Amino acid sequence: MKNENIPNDINSKSIKDTKDEINEILRKLEDKNSDLETSKKDYDRLLKLSKHMDSLFKKKLKELTEKK
Repeated sequence: MKNENIPNDINSKSIKDTKDEINEILRKLEDKNSDLETSKKDYDRLLKLSKHMDSLFKKKLKELTEKK
């Protein structure tokens, strides 16, 4: 999944906001009462959020290593 496949509403999130949404989705996915279609959509969003988080961490790491 490339960055251009990540929606703007996700790309604009901070690390904290991304983490909070990931945690919320995980709580929903762990709920045994959720329906399959909603779970699929949530899981897809979770993957996009995870990719975005990875990108944010890589960017931060690059910034930190360049400061040395």
